[in-house]
Amino acid sequence: MTTDAVAERPDAAREGLLARHPLLFYFIFAYAGSWLVWMPLVLSERGTALLPFNSPLLAAAFPVGIFMGPFLSAFVMTGATEGRAGVGRLLRRIVLWRVGLRWYLVALIGIPALFVLSVIVLPGALASFQGQGLASLAPLPLLSLFVSVLFIGGPLGEEPGWRGFALPRLQRLHGPLVGSLILGPLWAFWHLPIFWVPAWNFPPTLLNLVLYVISAVSFTIVMTWVFNNTKGSLLIAVLMHASFNTTFLILNQLFPAPLVTGYGSTVPSVIGYGAVALLVVALTRGRLGYEHYQQEEGPDLATASK
Repeated sequence: MTTDAVAERPDAAREGLLARHPLLFYFIFAYAGSWLVWMPLVLSERGTALLPFNSPLLAAAFPVGIFMGPFLSAFVMTGATEGRAGVGRLLRRIVLWRVGLRWYLVALIGIPALFVLSVIVLPGALASFQGQGLASLAPLPLLSLFVSVLFIGGPLGEEPGWRGFALPRLQRLHGPLVGSLILGPLWAFWHLPIFWVPAWNFPPTLLNLVLYVISAVSFTIVMTWVFNNTKGSLLIAVLMHASFNTTFLILNQLFPAPLVTGYGSTVPSVIGYGAVALLVVALTRGRLGYEHYQQEEGPDLATASK
């Protein structure tokens, strides 16, 4: 058989080493791509100060690292396992917008509302309220912050990887609940180098790390439920992620209580999203709406993306 004939075979893109171990190589590339870019920032005077250098260009390390990690890894591994057709499907899911109004309300209103409720129940939070932070809630500043967070703060660079590539395969192998319990810690620990950057405002203590992992797992379960019910819409996943990050930034200005700022988003998100995650697991009996995603995926696509 000639080389051209092999290239034309439908299964040709799925016969290599990467295709035989897609999840393993996805996570290796996602971690390596981001961590290698972040290391100069972490080691610089803006981070641990282990190396005596500083540069304004280091500010770009975080967003660049995101796109060099989970984003790039998602497209490389999708191409390796599903070929050009798979890359096209991944791109279409990023702009999959016909999912029903209620899921936009969940992403853009439900996520912030739950975060606010989770913050105000914390001891000392209401007493620390800073009214001047309300200026950030004006329409133009709020929209500007949301858009900047969406594009350079993580959501658009991360979600094609975590939810676009990893989650469907983890669900297929282990089910939606166990798959989410695997993805949550891996997603959390991917952030690890940034904990040593003071601007991140999240000291890498054992308690912080434990709370962060619990928070990530809780939010992952909620996101899996929404992802499945929107038939794999990465647009909604990106909006949920951006909504979470934007709300966190605003609340840290409005409620700078020691408990809130000291533990970042972990305490309120463990409270709020942890409760919702448990509720969703109970109400769906751990299925997290997976049957809706399976209807969209179909047996042919499931086989192609293994």
